[in-house]
Amino acid sequence: MNDTGLGLTGLDRAGLDRPGRAVDIPASSLEEMSREECGVFGVTGIEGAAELTFLGLYALQHRGQESAGICTINGEGTARVRKGTGLVADVFSADDLNALHGKTGVGHVRYSTAGDGSAQNAQPIVVRYAQGDLSIAHNGNLTNAQQLRNRLVEEGALFQTTSDSEVIVHLISRSRRETVEAQLDDALAHLEGAFSVVISVGEALYAAVDSRGFRPLVLGRKDEGHVVASETCALDIIGAEYVRDIRPGELLKLEGAHVEELRSLPPAPEVAPCVFELVYFARPDSNIWGVSVDRARRAFGRQLAREHPVDADCVIAVPDSANSSALGYAEESGIPYELGLLRNHYVGRTFIRPSQADRDFGARIKYNPVKEVVEGRRVIVVDDSLVRGTTSTSLVKFLREAGAKEVHFRIGSPPVKFPCFYGIDMPSRDELIGASHSVEQIAELLGVTSLGYLSLEGMLAAVKEYGPFCDACFSGDYSAPLVDVEKGLATMQNPPGC
Repeated sequence: MNDTGLGLTGLDRAGLDRPGRAVDIPASSLEEMSREECGVFGVTGIEGAAELTFLGLYALQHRGQESAGICTINGEGTARVRKGTGLVADVFSADDLNALHGKTGVGHVRYSTAGDGSAQNAQPIVVRYAQGDLSIAHNGNLTNAQQLRNRLVEEGALFQTTSDSEVIVHLISRSRRETVEAQLDDALAHLEGAFSVVISVGEALYAAVDSRGFRPLVLGRKDEGHVVASETCALDIIGAEYVRDIRPGELLKLEGAHVEELRSLPPAPEVAPCVFELVYFARPDSNIWGVSVDRARRAFGRQLAREHPVDADCVIAVPDSANSSALGYAEESGIPYELGLLRNHYVGRTFIRPSQADRDFGARIKYNPVKEVVEGRRVIVVDDSLVRGTTSTSLVKFLREAGAKEVHFRIGSPPVKFPCFYGIDMPSRDELIGASHSVEQIAELLGVTSLGYLSLEGMLAAVKEYGPFCDACFSGDYSAPLVDVEKGLATMQNPPGC
């Protein structure tokens, strides 16, 4: 366990609108700021906020496995923070949670996509602030973070992390507006890109979403208080009632049972929630933006079966994120769904490697085919997406070794051709197999009998009643300006994206 301590000293001890258009992203460059995909959680007005936040983060563990943190605020407005690297269950002990008193809590799980992955970038970021102790948990990527950071440094700001989230803290503290609410509004108005943030100032909790609504954030109610979370699965685990999604551009103030809608941010030309949340990132038992993630993925699978039918004996999923899409494919095609691949959920952070180099090692410890299901059969394998293709190549090899007669690969989304800048882990474009190879070439590299991707039109049509959506990683149409890239302040050789 990496204990970064309780209490605060300055920054906490852990280190502490244009229409959418295609942008030509260079295949080589390096982003300086730390980009991250995350899960956020906040609670106000409920005793045992630390325990509730722990459970909420546990449900959001799929959104980040690199670090976790909880900050609670007691009745005197004093913040205490505990965070460290690793999984939620590894970072927090019972003693840690018992030491975090208060009815208000802010939590964060993080998976950085670039930059320093050490504990200094773990969140929430906690600071002493003129209006009281302030903590912030942020999900998303600011596309003008480097521009803002450079300006702040010139003005004398001192940064202790490489996270773009720290930029928000400095903007709040330097605002000349009089009230907390006005200072938050002022700071958020300077941001470009994707942000869903939870901020505490004293016992008050604030929640905000960028004007395009890239990342989900939901509002719930429990007892005499309120909860905000990246997904509804975090509400379910603590028995909170779903109230509604926090709307694009909205800033809310929550104090116990009271909810105040503050001034909204300037509207964007078009909302752009991330369709990749539905394809892969969100949990299937969640509802985001009014969409059941499971039902969306089943719709993708049904459309995939219509676009790429094949005569086969069974349909299997690459577990777990493709389970729903595979069920949809089976429902539409009439081909039986089977458990042909099993996943080991207890891999953790292994450091034991085979004595002889094994290119398939990473996939081998995670997946194993059920020989009795695939042997001598024509198998349709459904996956949610194909990014680099390395794991898929290994899976096909395992299925062949288990005796599969034919392996037909079906992907429940279009080819990923562009890096994401709005909060999803995507490698640089030269690492994306869909950006440099045709479908026929990919099929040959994977060693499959046939390969079929869901079309972009088919994917969007499957969820059209809930759209429009951001599809930049598939189309290259970036709806929010890439300020740092366009100004030459950041190069994206290794952007894994947001």
